[in-house]
Amino acid sequence: MVTQEHDLLGENEKHMIGLRTAITILTGWKASPDQIQKILGISRHALDRANAGNPPPKLDGEQVERISIVLNIHAALRTLFENPANVYGFMARPNGNEFFDGRAPLDVIAQGSMQDLVETHRRIEGLLNGVW
Repeated sequence: MVTQEHDLLGENEKHMIGLRTAITILTGWKASPDQIQKILGISRHALDRANAGNPPPKLDGEQVERISIVLNIHAALRTLFENPANVYGFMARPNGNEFFDGRAPLDVIAQGSMQDLVETHRRIEGLLNGVW
């Protein structure tokens, strides 16, 4: 029988893996530490702990959702582009899509708004379906 404490530890470990993966992706997109904090909704302390390989304080539901969206954006980019330069460069390039209005998607999501993060993901997913 698995105890609740073991289940919680497993959940925290999954969140830590997701957080570290999201930080790696955001770093690949050339996000600054301040941008990473805003995009993921985490403190500088949590970012520093994760970068050092230590578990951050428990993540809340919104932080976990933000991590998931970053991972899903990256997965969509990997599906769209074969070239790693495009996979990692797309988010930092100015974009003429109506929603981005000439701004880089990274700059949009770095404002910290959950709505902008969700909409950016929706727009990039739209590329997979030929909708832009």
